[in-house]
Amino acid sequence: MKIKFNLVTQIFIAFVLAIILGSLFGSSIDFLKPFGDLFLRLIKFIIAPLILSTLVVGVASSSDPKQLGRIGLKTVAYYLGTTAIAIAIGLAVAFLISPGKGVDISTDNLVVPETATQEQEGPVATLLNIIPENPFTALAEGNILQIIFFALFIGLAITFVGEKAQPVYKLFEAFSEIMYKITGIIMKVAPIGILGLLAPVVGQYGISVLLPLFKVVFAVYLGCILHAFIVYSTAVKIWGGMGPVQFFKGISPAALVAFSTASSAGTLPVTIKNTTENLGVPNKIASFVLPLGATINMDGTAIYQGVAVIFIAQFYGLDLSFMQLLTVVLTTVLASIGTAGVPGAGMIMLAMVLTSVNMPLEGIALIAGIDRVLDMMRTTANIVGDASAAVVVAGSEREIKTGKA
Repeated sequence: MKIKFNLVTQIFIAFVLAIILGSLFGSSIDFLKPFGDLFLRLIKFIIAPLILSTLVVGVASSSDPKQLGRIGLKTVAYYLGTTAIAIAIGLAVAFLISPGKGVDISTDNLVVPETATQEQEGPVATLLNIIPENPFTALAEGNILQIIFFALFIGLAITFVGEKAQPVYKLFEAFSEIMYKITGIIMKVAPIGILGLLAPVVGQYGISVLLPLFKVVFAVYLGCILHAFIVYSTAVKIWGGMGPVQFFKGISPAALVAFSTASSAGTLPVTIKNTTENLGVPNKIASFVLPLGATINMDGTAIYQGVAVIFIAQFYGLDLSFMQLLTVVLTTVLASIGTAGVPGAGMIMLAMVLTSVNMPLEGIALIAGIDRVLDMMRTTANIVGDASAAVVVAGSEREIKTGKA
């Protein structure tokens, strides 16, 4: 009898196999890396057209502008609220575990990563940059916030124009269906891609690099797990009317892809597919909530900020005041709005947070070596949070479809 595994099982098998092979063969497993790069390229090449087409259809299909505004307010409020809770959980877990006490890391020749020292834009410039000077440039560069802005205006204009704009609506509707089909095809190679992404990471870092910083890794992973099982479970149950088991089972393929790619934006096509097909969220809500979440929802990254700040403070023997801790919370919540959902974005946020409380930026270099290991888990928390927001918003609008897996 021929045994057939579903996609979730295939991805999980590839995930376990990658850890085993990476541990056994070390850096020599790098020959699998091209398969991972191929999968990443396939995912990235559909992000911009997928967001544009699905968001235009989602906005245009909502004939009530008031409902659209209501959905937008609920989405932003949920994201900012869960991010604030996440940073609080990160700080609490860090104080409980004390990851920086007793850690002996040589600080000789520590180099702060270049991306972490880049000058950050102010809030006004960040808001202005949401408006694209050239929408086609935004599409070419994959600037998600600018693509969202462009798509929102097209969708709204189609609604206001009415009957004459229906051919354009039908075009985008057909285009979005094509992009969903392409996403489904790409997902068939996801297990091979995850094997190629994860095995070289395990082979490169191994277990030895984690030992001095095991408490940091443990604190971030614990914080993300607690946040998911407490905050997201409660939210989808109360406002979405969905059982936590159903929710986590439905979003699990996207979570595994997020863990392997460490990119919220890169996982976006899979997140949309899982949220609409497995969790019963309508396209018009998922296509708005999820792309926005890939850019501004950074719950996992917020937990990482809390742990990293306490770790660096304890390592340097610094005592943080209540006002400094409050500044960390506020800076993290506000910085999450303008930080892209790409690998390494958390390090840029950390530089902003450390600067806001006058802590040494050199502290970033202490955990730079394990940033990829941390990034994998915080990205997973980010995309699970995006999906929970879609379920919550759809549930509050009484538009969630029941009977899904």
